[in-house]
Amino acid sequence: MLVALRLSVPPDLMSQVEPLLRRDPAVCNVVVLPGAAHDPDGDAVLADVARERAGALLAALEDLGLGERGAISVSELTATPYAAARAAERAAPGSPDDGVIWRVVEEQGWEAVRPSVSFHAFLWLAVALASVAVVTDSAVLVVGAMVVGPEFGLVAAVCIGLVLRRPRIVGRSVLVLLASFAGALAAVTVLALLARWVGWLTPALVTAPRPLTGFIWRPDHWSLVVALLAGVAGVLGTTTGKSSSLVGVFISVTTVPAAGNLALGIAVWSPEEMTGSLLQLGLNLAGLVVAGTATLLVQRVLWHRVTLPSHRAATRPGRVGQGSVRSGSPPAQP
Repeated sequence: MLVALRLSVPPDLMSQVEPLLRRDPAVCNVVVLPGAAHDPDGDAVLADVARERAGALLAALEDLGLGERGAISVSELTATPYAAARAAERAAPGSPDDGVIWRVVEEQGWEAVRPSVSFHAFLWLAVALASVAVVTDSAVLVVGAMVVGPEFGLVAAVCIGLVLRRPRIVGRSVLVLLASFAGALAAVTVLALLARWVGWLTPALVTAPRPLTGFIWRPDHWSLVVALLAGVAGVLGTTTGKSSSLVGVFISVTTVPAAGNLALGIAVWSPEEMTGSLLQLGLNLAGLVVAGTATLLVQRVLWHRVTLPSHRAATRPGRVGQGSVRSGSPPAQP
């Protein structure tokens, strides 16, 4: 699995950037377009790089100052059916499924903490669905509410900020989480009060035995186990780009259902329901953060050990690859 790099390189940095790419055996299909980049101005450079090497390469490019004076873009490639790509993949350490591009992970953290109308709308809808699931004792609606809930991105951002030592990401993530859940709780509580006023909701409906959905406000040791396992799976899905696995994480944890039950407990003023829901919500969020942070720390340590030998080899002077083409000039000779 390769990723594509698109760089805008100031002319005075080309003498450092081009050799850095060409001497790395995990980089191929390097194309240089002199003067083609604008805003920022410079030479446009395109290259394919094995995912396992992309993180170290991005760090080297930023050390040269390219992140400040030029531009760096990274995108996933769906297919690279050519021989040089297969050779680049073989030259990279480890497995592409295990490769973590830490600079991209950090950007995902910053992206998650930018609050949006759609994020709040999805959370409100998820909590509302969960409250209906409580009233109707519907396990299907509980699952639907879990899938709609968008909160895991913010939980992952907290873990990312802690591991990469980005306190602003942590602070903004916590702030957005608290504000979004408070807003969703307030909105659904108002709807529940309206439903109670028109006779659709009664205290008996909320406090009655619910064999299919009672678990969402009765936390136990298994609730913590599920939260820890889901935190590991969620972070792995985030760092390795396996977004499909995140659906399973959404279905595993009962943060949104607990919030829906809490809103109903407030509307009918049931202290037992409110206390249990708050405990479930807090337990799930704490378990996700602890497990996610631990997983990121392990990934960071292990991946550094895997990539260090190849990084030293790739940055050794005098090693130049054959995958570079400069537009308007003949191919470089080995």
